[in-house]
Order: sequence, then structure tokens, then C-alpha cells
Amino acid sequence: MLTEKRHEIILQMLKEKNSISVTEIKEMTGGSDSTIRRDLTTLDKAGKLSKVFGGAVSIENAYMVTELSVAQKQEVKQAEKRQIARYAAQLIKKDDFVYLDAGTTTGYMIEYLTEKNVTFVTNAVDHAKRLAIEGFKVLLIGGELKGTTEAVVGSQAVLSLQKYHFTKGFFGTNGISRRYGYTTPDSNESLMKQTALEHCHKKYILADVTKFGEIAAISFAKLEDVQIITETKPPKDYKNCCNIIVAG
Repeated sequence: MLTEKRHEIILQMLKEKNSISVTEIKEMTGGSDSTIRRDLTTLDKAGKLSKVFGGAVSIENAYMVTELSVAQKQEVKQAEKRQIARYAAQLIKKDDFVYLDAGTTTGYMIEYLTEKNVTFVTNAVDHAKRLAIEGFKVLLIGGELKGTTEAVVGSQAVLSLQKYHFTKGFFGTNGISRRYGYTTPDSNESLMKQTALEHCHKKYILADVTKFGEIAAISFAKLEDVQIITETKPPKDYKNCCNIIVAG
């Protein structure tokens, strides 16, 4: 059997079962132990699966339990994030009442805002400061300040959000999965995002394509419940999703 055909079979098995053993692959392809292990190494290096002892698991099962700091995130995918942010900023119109989630991509939106007659609510201290300097009316959610993401979280913050009704909301995410939806590593941030989303008329996730197929520990919304703004065509597993907007 040709190498490409074995790879295709392996990836199809993972899509159906999420985890497979070397023995199962041998039975399906007729390959030897060494051949199959070599295939798994190649596919792991290509980012198509995660090789584990005795077999492989789907990339979507490699869960994130930690999170980069804001400073670290600002060094990643800057051009892509700015492209997404520029498009998202154009969606804000006169008299909008907007929720702006904490995050680097949502933060970049501030540089591209043109409509001044807008009110913002945010749980990001830095976002609030920059919006106020630019002359926007801004309401900062009160609560516990999280050091790594510089986001305000906690029960007091959630209670504050419940009284608002936003025309639009813009959110960040750590992962996008068909099975688990939108995910984040932190339970407090997950509750904040979930609550704010429930109070938005129109809601958008801002995410570069590397977020597709990633899974963090906690889900805060289903895949189909929010429109995704990304910078280019998503992976083929998501090409049939009708809620993806390609910024351009």
C-alpha cells in the first residue's frame, strides 16, 4: 500500500475514533510495526495527529490546560490578528452597545475603530484605558483581576454582566472544535464569556486559523452559536461551517 494511502486511512480512523493503536492500524493497512510507527512520526511532525505510546490520538484530544500571558500572546500571529481585528472593528456602527472581551485580538480592534458614538463594556483593564483615551464611553466590569490575561473575572463580574443587553459582542478563544465548541483553560474566564455571550444580540469569535482543532479545558459556547472571524480559509474539516467569516 502506498504511503499516502496509509496516511489517509490513519487520519480517517482517527476522525472516527479519536484514538487508535498501532495494532488497529496494522490490521487496516497490512503494514509492519516499523512502517506504522514511521507513519505516525511523520504525521505527528506534520501536525496531523499526536503520537502517543502504542498509537496516536486526534490533535483535538491534545487539551490545553495552561495559557500564555498577554505579553507572550502579543508576539504570536500579529499580522493575522490585526487583519481579523480590522474587519471586526468595521462591524461596529453608530449607537452600538458593545461587549469587548479581554484578549490580544480584541485589543487590536481599538486601533481600527472609526465610529465614536459607541458605548463599550469590557472586562479588560487595558482595553478600558485605551478606549477612554480615544474618547469612547467605556464601562469597566468590576471583580477579581487575573494576572496572566489581565481580565476581570469572578462572581461579582458575572453579576454585573447579567444586567446588560449588548447589540454586539467580540470574544477571544483558546480553541475551536466541532465536538467541544469554543474553549478556554480557565473556569472563571469561561463563565464570563458564557454570560456575556448570552446577553449579546450579535456575537463574534475572533480567532486565527491555528485555533481550529485546538481544545482547552472548559467549553463556553457551541460551535454553531457564534460567528467566527478568521484571516483565511479554515481547515477542511470546518469548510462546511456556515458561520465562518474570512476577513479580507
